[in-house]
Parts: sequence; structure tokens; C-alpha cells
Amino acid sequence: MKPLKPIENFIKRQTVSLPIMAVMFPVLYLGAEIGLIASGAVAAGTYIASNSTLKQVQLSSDSKNFGMTRSEYKNVRLQIKEGKEKIKQLQGNYYKVRSISSFKQLMDMTKIANKIIMVVQQNPRKFYLAEPFFYSHLDSAIELTEKYTLLVGQPVKDTEMRITLQDTREMLLSLNKVMEQDLKRVLSSDIERLRMELDYAQLAVDQHNDQELLVQPEPEHEGDVEDDRETIKSK
Repeated sequence: MKPLKPIENFIKRQTVSLPIMAVMFPVLYLGAEIGLIASGAVAAGTYIASNSTLKQVQLSSDSKNFGMTRSEYKNVRLQIKEGKEKIKQLQGNYYKVRSISSFKQLMDMTKIANKIIMVVQQNPRKFYLAEPFFYSHLDSAIELTEKYTLLVGQPVKDTEMRITLQDTREMLLSLNKVMEQDLKRVLSSDIERLRMELDYAQLAVDQHNDQELLVQPEPEHEGDVEDDRETIKSK
């Protein structure tokens, strides 16, 4: 199972579509003699049609590879794209916070979000383990962070505003822990697979060690000689 590779797919489409367009233009212009503008327009249309067709073929192939329908696969790709844009919004608030602890907390939240996006991009089926993150938690993080940075930037802060800021910081901390659970959930199958591989490797090592113990020669008893006949002759 290969991860999502939009750039690789794009390059593959261009390696087919561009040569087709490059061949079509001189054929139409020199062979069909339909004029420069018309030849260019038809060649461009050929490129667009070829590119679109290949894109649909890749979409069907990739969705089948991941065991998903086309609509499911397209939705996951859309959510990944939107998720990356939302993370950029979070990153835009880095220098609007006024304390080191808030800055660090925001960075940690962004790192967790990026890791979740990366895992889902590698295996789109894991999107369904992270639906709350994509549909709720990430949006809440952006909304709370933007409101927090708006309030913290105000020159005058009364008691009520200070309490609100503290409540927001605590809520962001709780949300950070929730997103950590989102990450653990999408990694759960990988962790379980790694544990199985470790158990299998340990079993193989134990079996190898047991075999080495079985083939070790028995130690000679004290007083034994290599040839008993030599002992008899000496007597």
C-alpha cells in the first residue's frame, strides 16, 4: 500500500500529457494547416483532456489500492488539503501570543496536528480514526487560539478579561491533550503491528539461542584422556 503522492501523480500526468501536446501542435499546424492559433488551441485542449483523463484514472487506481470508493478517497484528500490550510492558520498565531508557555503550547499543538495529517496522508483509511480531529478538534483549536491572541493583544485587561484568558489557556491545554489522543488512535494499529513484529523477532532470537545451547559439546570430565588405550598401555 503506497501513501498518497500528489506530486508524483502530477509528474506522471505531465510526462504523458506534455509530449502529446508537443506532438499535436506541429502535426496540426504543419500537416492540417489550420493556422497557428487554431493549432495551439486544439493542442492545449488535447493536453487538458489527456491530463483530466489520467487524473481520473489515477484517482480510481489509488482509491482501489486503499480499498476505498472514489467518493471516500476524494473526501479524504479534500480533508487533508483543508487540514493543511488550517494548520497554517495555527502557525500564523505563533508570534501573536505574549508568553513562552503559550508559544510552546501552540507549537506542540501544531506538531501533533501535522503528525496526524502525515499519518492519514500515508494511509487514507486511517482518516476514519481521526474524524473528530478533522471535523471538530482542529477547528476548535483555531477558533480558541484566534480569540486568545485577540484578547491578549488588548492594551487594557480588567479582572474579567484576565479570568477569560486563563480559562482559554486551560481549555487550549485540554484540547492539546485531546489531540494527543487523536494521534494515539491513528497510530494504534502501527503500534500493535510493531509489537507483534518485536514479539516475533524475540521468539526467533530465543529459538536461535536454544539451538546453540543444544549443539554445544559436553564438557570433558576431570581426569579424562583423549585415548583410553594410552592409559592401559602405561599401566
